[in-house]
Amino acid sequence: MALPTRTTPRAPAGRPTSRRPAARHFRLGGIDPATLGVVVLWVSVLVALPIAALLALSLSGGPQGFLAAVTRPSALTTLGLTVALAAAVSLVNAVMGTVIAWVLVRDDFRGKQVLDALIDIPFALPTIVASIVLLSLYGPDSPIGVHLAGLRAGVMLALAFVTLPFVVRAVQPVLRELDTEAEQAAASLGAHGWTIFRRIVWPVLMPAVASGTGLSFARAIGEFGSVVLIGGNLPGRTQVASQYIQQLIEAGDQAGAAAVSVVLLAISFLVLTTLRVTSSRMQQREEAA
Repeated sequence: MALPTRTTPRAPAGRPTSRRPAARHFRLGGIDPATLGVVVLWVSVLVALPIAALLALSLSGGPQGFLAAVTRPSALTTLGLTVALAAAVSLVNAVMGTVIAWVLVRDDFRGKQVLDALIDIPFALPTIVASIVLLSLYGPDSPIGVHLAGLRAGVMLALAFVTLPFVVRAVQPVLRELDTEAEQAAASLGAHGWTIFRRIVWPVLMPAVASGTGLSFARAIGEFGSVVLIGGNLPGRTQVASQYIQQLIEAGDQAGAAAVSVVLLAISFLVLTTLRVTSSRMQQREEAA
């Protein structure tokens, strides 16, 4: 005896069968044209258009006026001093920022969370407040007997204060994700601490250190608030480019101020681009190896 088979009922003739609509798959790399337009518009309003206006103002007197503004002896002296101080502070941050990040990630001690929170204070604190704090601590009435007001050391201290978090926050995530098995294996084979760091850890940290150092330099080269009081704005000694630009604006030379600003912008862009390309190539070589 044959068993009855179960058949699926068919839809009546003339009535289309209902089908579930095909699921729309979300692609992480897919970009909606409307979203792309909003992003481009927002970046243009905040970044591209102001930079274009700055370029137009700097060239309002023609190319000769632009060159005359940026090649004045006072402008060259101020730009050279600003770049030198920013470069020195960035190198200090590259070393100390890496050490601080290493301690925060690899060591466990009492007060670690407090120290980690203090790193972000320069991001939240208004820079003019930082200048007041530094002046009250290292100014003429210093309670600890250290007088840095009107000195380049005071300017460097102010720049180091506002740029401290950049290298630390760039290196910390890389250290957290770094696999320590290779370090332990090297140590078991007799490698010393410095050798392990130089041959295993540093190649991985280098792109992050370079990125943080570039951001530190870009911030330092245009800093104004933290140095306005402690530096004293002494031409040729402690006057940085941002203070020189303010001086030109107060004198009514807006085109000259814009020209010096464009030079600062070009220097920062060149340094950031160079560091980004270099770190990217080093990372690719490390991955290929």
